Amino acid sequence: MRFQWKLVGTLTAAFAMGSVAAQTVKVGIIAPFSGPFAHYGALFKAGAEGYVAQQGGKLAGKDVEFIYRDEGGPNPANTRTLAQELVIKDKVDYLGGVVFSPNAFAVAPVIQESKTPFVVFNAATSDITTKSDYYVRTSYTLWQVTVPLAQHAAKKGIKKVVTAVTDYAPGVDAENAFKAEFTRQGGEVVESIRMPIRTTDFAPFAQRIKASGAQAVYVFLPGGPPNLGFVKAYNENGLKAAGVEFLGTAETDEFDLQKFGDSALGLTTAFHYSAAHDSAANKTFAAAVAKVNKDAVLNYATVGAWDGMAVIHKMIEATGGQRDGDKAMAAIKGHKWESPRGPVSIDANTRHITQNVYLRTVEKGAGGLMVNKEVQSFGPQVDHGLVK
Repeated sequence: MRFQWKLVGTLTAAFAMGSVAAQTVKVGIIAPFSGPFAHYGALFKAGAEGYVAQQGGKLAGKDVEFIYRDEGGPNPANTRTLAQELVIKDKVDYLGGVVFSPNAFAVAPVIQESKTPFVVFNAATSDITTKSDYYVRTSYTLWQVTVPLAQHAAKKGIKKVVTAVTDYAPGVDAENAFKAEFTRQGGEVVESIRMPIRTTDFAPFAQRIKASGAQAVYVFLPGGPPNLGFVKAYNENGLKAAGVEFLGTAETDEFDLQKFGDSALGLTTAFHYSAAHDSAANKTFAAAVAKVNKDAVLNYATVGAWDGMAVIHKMIEATGGQRDGDKAMAAIKGHKWESPRGPVSIDANTRHITQNVYLRTVEKGAGGLMVNKEVQSFGPQVDHGLVK
């Protein structure tokens, strides 16, 4: 297994020794490796390299060279340039990664023209896969995890909800998904709040939610400091004390979970993965990732990259390691395997992962550490945003 670290075209570290063999498959991974979202890049790297190491250092008998490029943050023009460099200069066989949906949209023309399969490890706006025939996604979409959550809220007897989302494409997807399904179930969204992406003070929004008379708030935030800030405001402005239920998706992500402290206890989310998922595949995943990065957190980013490499593995098998985008994409349509998150498959029409979605609550686990305890499985969910 050969690894090569490149950041915006500059070789900063090399893990390969000797020349790259003719049978080496090149995989370019675009992710944030600097700035406030750099943890995504580290987790993608741990998941991808952990998967290859678990397979004995080769995929379908082929060496793998990873070439990493830094998307930094939401920057579509830069991300498109990085993809062009990887395809034209580095001659990669596959692309993967991307955290931000606007960046994924920008790459679509590059992969469509070059017929380069791109496995999306994270970006969660539904219609990304419609922008190129060469996109396949191993993360999730907001429609996929939100529709069963809205159904759950209605079944609990919740009648009035406020949606509070970050104002960019995934947040709008989240708002639309919850509102469409909750109203279909007979509920009412009494207010839809869109919060600027750079917001740090969530108290005014918490006060609006409290004044609305809603029984619950459905939240979407992009991860990191916003999650901590919103939950802090949720508690300090008396929403929890007033019985306004918190309904979210990735807001209690394992990367931030221990930072919340007791303020996260009881928060309810619907999501496709928890590090506490009890399965043999998840234990294998945890052990393999720890071998390449003992500090890596097991979360949706790590598992997205792990399963992304499982998809690329299938493509390499189908093509014999040769560059054939059409044959590679044909091979993964309908492909099924056992993921650390549970049984999964790639929908042949949408090229999006079908997977179980779980209802989770934050509890204290072993050693007093916070965990996302899976309390119910909603069963296999498609991307409802593409079939609505």
